[in-house]
Amino acid sequence: FNDGHLEIVIENLEGQPMILRADADPQNHWISLELHGTKGNLLALNAVVKVIAGDLPQTDEVRSGGSYLSQNDLRLHFGLGNHASADKIEVTWPSGTKETLTNLAADRFYVIQEGKGIVSSHPPAKPPSFAR
Repeated sequence: FNDGHLEIVIENLEGQPMILRADADPQNHWISLELHGTKGNLLALNAVVKVIAGDLPQTDEVRSGGSYLSQNDLRLHFGLGNHASADKIEVTWPSGTKETLTNLAADRFYVIQEGKGIVSSHPPAKPPSFAR
């Protein structure tokens, strides 16, 4: 729902899909990164990102699908705990080039383009309200 909280969608072979979402309002911070590559790998598949927030280092890689009939979000989502920013973000692009970004505010979606850095940034959408 682009509200900063992770959801899981399960497609049933028979029947409607199921959406699993946490309704709690977590107090921890997060950051989401969408990478755009150049030179033939526009989805930045296999780009490796290291995020450091205080004493919390994390690493992830842009991956395509997960298994049969599945797809992961191509954006990378990092939990930052109580840290209000990511001190340092290192992107190793599939082409081998590296970029470093510093002091990115938490609780935002960022779009990073290879060779250009941050090209877009926005806060989360207002969470949808569901009738119970």
